[in-house]
Amino acid sequence: MKKNIHKQNRQVVYKETVAGKTVGGAGLSVPPAEAGSEHSGTLYLTATPIGNLEDITFRAVRILRDVSLIAAEDTRHTRILLQRYNISTPLTSLYDQVEREKSNLIVERLLGGDDVAYVSDAGTPGISDPGYILVRKAVAHGIKVSPIPGASALLASLCVSGLPMDCFVFVGFLPTKMLRRQHLLAKLREEEKTVIFYESPNRLIETLKDIREIWGDRNVVVSRELTKIHEEFVRGSATEVIAAFQGRAVKGEITLVVSGFLREKSELTDEEIKLRGEELFEGTGTALSRRDAASRIATETGGSRRRIYKLLSV
Repeated sequence: MKKNIHKQNRQVVYKETVAGKTVGGAGLSVPPAEAGSEHSGTLYLTATPIGNLEDITFRAVRILRDVSLIAAEDTRHTRILLQRYNISTPLTSLYDQVEREKSNLIVERLLGGDDVAYVSDAGTPGISDPGYILVRKAVAHGIKVSPIPGASALLASLCVSGLPMDCFVFVGFLPTKMLRRQHLLAKLREEEKTVIFYESPNRLIETLKDIREIWGDRNVVVSRELTKIHEEFVRGSATEVIAAFQGRAVKGEITLVVSGFLREKSELTDEEIKLRGEELFEGTGTALSRRDAASRIATETGGSRRRIYKLLSV
């Protein structure tokens, strides 16, 4: 029987104190008798390809071969991947409707010493896919949970979007009901970070029209069928992207990347600039130069850096 493969292939030192303490966030207090031990197995959250079956790591293939059990969102879907890489590990299903109940059985296997891998249909488990409940229960029982990184549709879409990547907000799937979708978009209207959604191809045009109506004619990137034969990226204003998809049958997995809210920057008076300069000089805790302070205020306000620098020099 395959057990505790992390003890044989350990690459990092893992230490975690669990018994009698709260782990993994509020509400996960673990009594000593229920906590995992050094004999417990490891739960591997294993990312799988989002389209192209070659987009899987060597480590993921090894883990899927070595664990005692693979829990999968859809065993029929996962079996295609396993056959491609000659992996014969036993499979069990763990999809949304049974995750809460069946997670207990998997936790029992883990506490008994078996290593288990969890995979969703595509990408990283738990990201708009099942997995959260299983991870939460494993953490609550002091079981080691280890990520096996890999493909993620939201990151793949963001990195080729051409929109700011330093800060972003991932919303997941938008509500299917029009009023709920519009309400959520209204709440996010002034979000200045890049915003990422997953959407059904059947609702793409409706969602783009809602974005244009509520957010304005923002820059949008639609990623369709990432890593697959018919991979497509459509970039432009919301109006331009709507026109590109209008009148055609839209198929496949869709990720929407939308530029953030651009707040109008007001021109400060001379006194306001001097006051802001004093705040920066006194509040940073470091010796901030006038040049750096001028650059920061110019970025915040959209004002002339030369004008601001002269005022700070007075």
